Amino acid sequence: MVGTEDGMIHTCSLKYNRNYVRSVQGHHMPVYRIHYNYFNNSIYASCSGDWRVKIWEDGRDEPLFMFELGSPVGDVKWAPYSSTVFAACTADGRVYVYDLNVNKYRPICVQAVVSKKTKKLTRIDFNSRLPIVVCGDTKGTCHVVKLSPNLRVMCRPPKKAQNVDQRTLQIMKLDKLLSLVRDPPFQTGVVDEKFEDD
Repeated sequence: MVGTEDGMIHTCSLKYNRNYVRSVQGHHMPVYRIHYNYFNNSIYASCSGDWRVKIWEDGRDEPLFMFELGSPVGDVKWAPYSSTVFAACTADGRVYVYDLNVNKYRPICVQAVVSKKTKKLTRIDFNSRLPIVVCGDTKGTCHVVKLSPNLRVMCRPPKKAQNVDQRTLQIMKLDKLLSLVRDPPFQTGVVDEKFEDD
């Protein structure tokens, strides 16, 4: 996946380098980051200078989710511990943490990390073992922010499947969420009752 200055997101192939496999008009300004979900490799997030973070599924021309953060978004990353958590950092010095399983419309945490007058946040990443997020700014400084316990809650297995591992539970959680926002598949020969001829 490649994001471009004009907002296009191109899917490229290492075997066929002359043409793009697929192209989507993802944003209206430069795309700064594309990051795949750790639990489902067909789901990815993109961010841009147009103030937006979009969640995509491979093969779809429209995003599944779109969030406007009020400032150019320098980076977006999925959490390695949860299939529905991602974080983004903006040019006004804020970090936004979303959990789509908790709220599909609003962040569950917004934290000002640097002064927007002197610095801009450009990079963000989760630590794979410790409950921290590291942010980088335009002055070359790294800022470490600890996640609160409610931002890193693990899935509880259902009563019928107590021995299911955490990875499988995370995949199931994401699949359930995606089933709510995906369009139903088109079936040929099926006619809606209200449009049937009398």
